[in-house]
Parts: sequence; structure tokens; C-alpha cells
Amino acid sequence: MTEEKENIIETVDEDGNVIQFNLFDVIEYEGKEYALLLPVDEDEEDDDAEMILMRLVSDGDEYSFETIDDEAEFEAVSEYLESFEDEE
Repeated sequence: MTEEKENIIETVDEDGNVIQFNLFDVIEYEGKEYALLLPVDEDEEDDDAEMILMRLVSDGDEYSFETIDDEAEFEAVSEYLESFEDEE
């Protein structure tokens, strides 16, 4: 159970609400890191579960998650992720 708690991260939305996510995976694409997040109230085995894709930014020893506002960047990373799904 401790391992599961270590994978839970919290973010704050634009309204100041704290949202908890399970850190599902971190990938690297074109020199940047991206995180796949799953809201804690969703089951990853559920076909309707919606993964959230965010950019992972490091500042020394601190990490933060940023939304990907650039549509082209978001599409490129999404397609990269889908290529892994196609292989499976």
C-alpha cells in the first residue's frame, strides 16, 4: 500500500481545487518528459477511464506538472503514445 501512495500526486486546478492523480507513467519525447495521470477515482482497467497527459518540468530537485497548451505539441505526444498502444 505504501508504494501506491507514493504514486499519488496532487495538482491544483485554475479554480484552486486540489485534484489527486495516480502517476501512471512518465515518458520522454523530443527531450521533454510527460506524465500520464489517472484521477484517483477512476479505474485504469475501465475502458472509459480518461488518462490526463501533462508536461513534467523539473526545477532542480522540484518537479511540477504543466498543461500542454500548444495543440501541435499535445497532438505529437499523443500520437507518440498511441504508437505504443498499436504495438501491443
